[in-house]
Amino acid sequence: MTAPRTLPQPPAVTGCSLIAGALVVGDAGEHRSTNPADGTPIEPAFGLVGAAEVERAAAAALACFDDYRARSDEDRALFLEAVAAELEAMRPQLVERATAETGLPSARIENEIGRASGQFRLFAREVRLGAFHGLRRDSALPERTPAPRSEIEMRKIPLGPVAVFGASNFPLAFSTAGGDTASALAAGCPVIVKGHSAHAGTAELAGQAISRAAERTGMPAGVCSVLFGSGAVVGQLLAAHPAIAAIGFTGSQAAGTALMATAAARPRPVPVYAEMSSINPVVLTRDALRERCVAEAAGLVGSLTLGSGQFCTNPGLVFVEESPESTAFRSEIASAIEATTGQTMLTAGIRAAFDAGVERMEAAGATRLAAGAPGPGPNAPGPLVLLTDAETFVAASAMHEEVFGAAALLVTYRDTAELHAALDALGGQLTATVRMTNSAADLEFARALLPRLERLAGRIIINEWPTGVEVIDSMVHGGPFPATSDSRTTSVGTLAIERFLRPVAYQNLPAGLQPAPFVDRVLPGRVDGELHGS
Repeated sequence: MTAPRTLPQPPAVTGCSLIAGALVVGDAGEHRSTNPADGTPIEPAFGLVGAAEVERAAAAALACFDDYRARSDEDRALFLEAVAAELEAMRPQLVERATAETGLPSARIENEIGRASGQFRLFAREVRLGAFHGLRRDSALPERTPAPRSEIEMRKIPLGPVAVFGASNFPLAFSTAGGDTASALAAGCPVIVKGHSAHAGTAELAGQAISRAAERTGMPAGVCSVLFGSGAVVGQLLAAHPAIAAIGFTGSQAAGTALMATAAARPRPVPVYAEMSSINPVVLTRDALRERCVAEAAGLVGSLTLGSGQFCTNPGLVFVEESPESTAFRSEIASAIEATTGQTMLTAGIRAAFDAGVERMEAAGATRLAAGAPGPGPNAPGPLVLLTDAETFVAASAMHEEVFGAAALLVTYRDTAELHAALDALGGQLTATVRMTNSAADLEFARALLPRLERLAGRIIINEWPTGVEVIDSMVHGGPFPATSDSRTTSVGTLAIERFLRPVAYQNLPAGLQPAPFVDRVLPGRVDGELHGS
C-alpha cells in the first residue's frame, strides 16, 4: 500500500480507494472497468486492497462512531445536504465516467445524479423532522400501589458502522452514494462502501463527493470509506468484521445469501438488509385486454425493455386467462417485441447470465413467443417473451427464478384456482401488479386477489407498470425472501432509516444524564400513550 494522498482538485478518477478521507492505492492486484459497448478497458487501473485496508477503514469508522452519532440533527442534515451539492457539482465528471463504464445514455446518468442528490436532501429533511428518534416517555407513578413506577423514556440510537455493497444496475442511486449510504449516514452510522468493480471510477468519484462534504461540514473523516477489492476477500472481510454493525446490499441472490451466512456465523451476528431477486408478476384481466389490448401490449414491452430490462422491478412474469382476448394479446406482444432492438447491458457477465437464464427457462419447457433484434456490440441481446401455461409453470421451479434483462414469461391460466396456485408457487417479490378495469367483475376479482398479493410482495400496483421506484416517504422497496432478506424493511424512502436504528429505554434517568432528544422535548413522540408533535 502506498502512502495516502489528498483528494484531487478538480475531481478526477485516480484508481484509489478512499479510507477516512484519504486516497489509498492497494497492492493486492489491479482492476480496470470495461466499456460494455465495445469491451475496451478504461483507465486508470485500480489498485485493489486487502485485509490491512479493511482493518484500517473499519477502525476509522468505529473510532468516529460515538463522535458522529452525537452530532446534532441540524449538523447531520447539513452534512447530507453538502453531499448532495458535491454530487451535483461533480455532474460533468460523473456523466462522462458513468456512461463509459455502464453503456447507459447520458440522460439516464443525469437522472441518477438528480435522484442520488435528492435522496440525500430527503434524508436531511427526515433528520430535521426528528421522528426517527422514536421518542416515548411514560411518566413516573410514585403513588401507584402495590409498587410505584419510575419514569421510563425510550429513543432509537444508531447501530454502528455499516458496510454497503453497491448495485451494478444503478451506478449512483443504488451504489456508493445511494439510498443505503444516505439512510445509514442519516441514522448516525459511519459507512464503508465496497465499491462495485463494474463502475469503479463512478464509485470513486461519488466517494470523493462524500469525503469532501464531510470535510466541509466538520464531520469526522472516518464517516465514509470506499474500498475496491475482490468481493470474495474484501466483501467477506467486511461482513465478518466485528466493527461492522449492519450490512446494506443490492445484487444477486447468491451474493446476498453468502453475506447473510457470514453475518449470521459471526460470534455476534448482525442484520443484513439485502435486496436480491424479483420477477414482479403482472396479472392482466380479460376486461382490460378487451378494452385496450394494443395499449397493454405496448405498455408491457416498453416497461420490459426500459434500460435493457436491468431494473429490479422489471415485469418478468405476466399472467393472462386463456381466452380470445389473450390470444389477441399474444399477437400484439409479438408484433411489439419484434419491432425492438437490444440495448447494451451493463457488463459481459450480466449478458452471459441473461443468456443462461433464457436457456434455463426453455429447458424447463417455455417456448419463444417472439424476440427482437440484437443491438450493436457484444452485450446487446434482443428482447424476448417466452410462453407457457400455469400447470407447467407451477411444476417447473426453474421458471420461478429471475432472468435479469429484457425477457418476460407469459403464463396462461384456465381459471382463478390455477392463477392462485401459480402465484402461490412464487417466492417473495418486490412488486405485484394488476392491470384491470373498473367493471364489477374486475373489482371482485382484484378484491379476492389482494390478500394473496399482500403476502407475496412489498408493493402492489394497479394499472401502472412496475418499472421505477419513487423516493418518497410512503415507498416500500422490499418484500418477502428472496426479494429481500428482511420483509419488514425498505431500501427506498425515508422508512429506510429504521434499518440502522435500535431502541434503548432509560429508567429513572436523572435530568443531568438525559440525551439531547429528551431534553428538547419538542420532537415528535409518544407521551403517556398519546402522540405529541407529529
